[in-house]
Parts: sequence; C-alpha cells; structure tokens
Amino acid sequence: MLIFPAIDIIGGKVVRLERGDYSVAKKYSVSPLEAALSFSEQGATHLHVVDLDGARSGNADNAEIIEKITLNCNMFVEVGGGIRTINQIQKYVDCGVGRVILGTVAVTDPKLLESAINKFGDIIAVGVDANNCKVAINGWENVTEINSLEFCRRLKNSGVNNVIYTDIGRDGMMNGTNLEVYDVLCQTYYPKITASGGISELRELKILKDKGIYGAILGKALYENKVNLRAAIELCEVSNVG
Repeated sequence: MLIFPAIDIIGGKVVRLERGDYSVAKKYSVSPLEAALSFSEQGATHLHVVDLDGARSGNADNAEIIEKITLNCNMFVEVGGGIRTINQIQKYVDCGVGRVILGTVAVTDPKLLESAINKFGDIIAVGVDANNCKVAINGWENVTEINSLEFCRRLKNSGVNNVIYTDIGRDGMMNGTNLEVYDVLCQTYYPKITASGGISELRELKILKDKGIYGAILGKALYENKVNLRAAIELCEVSNVG
C-alpha cells in the first residue's frame, strides 16, 4: 500500500480542515514546497496535493505553486481541486503531474469525465467525497442526494480505475478512519482505492493494507506529529509503482 502525505492549499498556504469546514482551516508555517521537500526527505515517493481554493471556485487557483512542487520534487504527484476542463488536465500533465483527480466535474459533467478517460487513461482518478454516504461537491460545500457507494459502482462501469474515497466526517479529526466503508469498496467495487480521512494511527494503516487498499492519504496526523511518516512508509509500502 502506498503512502500519500497530503498538502492542502488555501491562499498559497498549507492548511488542514476539519470535516471540510473552511471556516476552521488551520494554517501551518511551512510552505507547500517546503512541506513537499520535507516529505521527500523522510522517504515519501508519492504526494497528494489539493487546491482547496480551486475546489470552491472551479479554477486552478494555486496551479503555479503546484507546478513548482512537481518541478522541484522527485516524487509522483497527484493533484485535485478545481480541475474542470480538459485544458487544465493537460496543463498539469505537461508540468509533470502523475495523476489528476476529478471531483465535482465527475458528478456534474459525466461527458467531460468520459473524454478525460479516453484521452488520459489511468492518469485520471476520481475523488469521491462522502458526507453520510452522500456525494459532496464544490469543495465539500454542497451535498447531493447521490449515494457515494453507488456512485463508485457507476464510475467503475465508466472505466475509472482509481478512486480516492474520503469520509468527510472523519477528515481532519484524527479520531480514526471509516474502516467499514473500505471493506465494502474493496470487496465490491475497485482494485485501486485510496483511503482518505481521519487516519491517525499506524494500526489503521496496517488494517487498510491487509484489506488490499491501494493507497492511504496522511494529512493532519503528520502535521501534528501523531504518525511518523518514515515508519508509515516502512510499514506499508512494498513497491513504488504509481
């Protein structure tokens, strides 16, 4: 199982939210590039970056910062947040991004998702953000009536091979992740599921790995020194295949 340390960006700063609430964003003094370089020094080979401004606005507001990260860090970088056009996907690919995560647009514009898959293949992943098993969009601020597990099934049938599934209610709380939902996803839907939201102990990572989860995203637990990144990588990673 791959470990993806996370960098969430608002206004050019590294932040962590609680349950997707922008009003309680905690800012950290480290810059996005400094955070990426630090993760690399600790042994990380993969990185998860989200433009939270873009997720709300529908624009790639922090694209320059993300490009700087990809050009200066020898890591596999996956990027999400505000990516709503084929042109923006192409721009990220051109600057070295290894995987582009579509979120809101995967819900609101399935034809664009289909076009992206046809053009970019497995470079495309979909971020499924779930609030009480309902899909949330537009930076988690709007909750739809779409069942998140049913949506994952539809994505698989559409040719999506990578899903990043986030339980919003657990995200940033460091009270543990939703292990039960990953049981369902692994057994029913996807070979490549990345777990996100609330992971706070090495024990959870071991459980997720044993379930067959493809990747795990670590955010606040790293910034608050609750999980040691190097130890997490040593415990979980058996290969560095993107």
